[in-house]
Amino acid sequence: MHKSIFIILIAVLGSFSACTKQVKYSEKEVNQLLDDWHKAAADADLEKYFGLMTKNATYIGTDPSERWTRQEFHNFCEPYFEKGTTWDFKAFDRKIYTSEDKKIIWFDELLNTWMGVCRASGVLVMEDNEYKISHYHLSVTIKNESIKEFLKINQD
Repeated sequence: MHKSIFIILIAVLGSFSACTKQVKYSEKEVNQLLDDWHKAAADADLEKYFGLMTKNATYIGTDPSERWTRQEFHNFCEPYFEKGTTWDFKAFDRKIYTSEDKKIIWFDELLNTWMGVCRASGVLVMEDNEYKISHYHLSVTIKNESIKEFLKINQD
């Protein structure tokens, strides 16, 4: 009887320890994951690109209609990736932030793109014991002194 209680106690304490253990985090690895994700797009590597996203990821693009689930975004991207006509975004200013327990990472980055400089932000979470992109939001940047001109264009 005492032996079975001891075994149960060890199992409970072990599972509690696993739940409270901090997640391993390396800023270098996070930067590499994001750079690999952008490179997978440039290389038209659909499997790798979507493999670095969570199963329930959201992608928000520059057009007001572009709020996609992972599957919707996959469906949109697939023909472009198959033709090799994708995009090549290069991050040049990225800031990374983490929750205290390192289970959630968020970031913002500036990117050189075919649209000029864009800004993006996103969230990484643990899925299958590795960080993956859960949310990504891309936006076009506009200098403040050009905003009135932009507003005229946007009203068309």
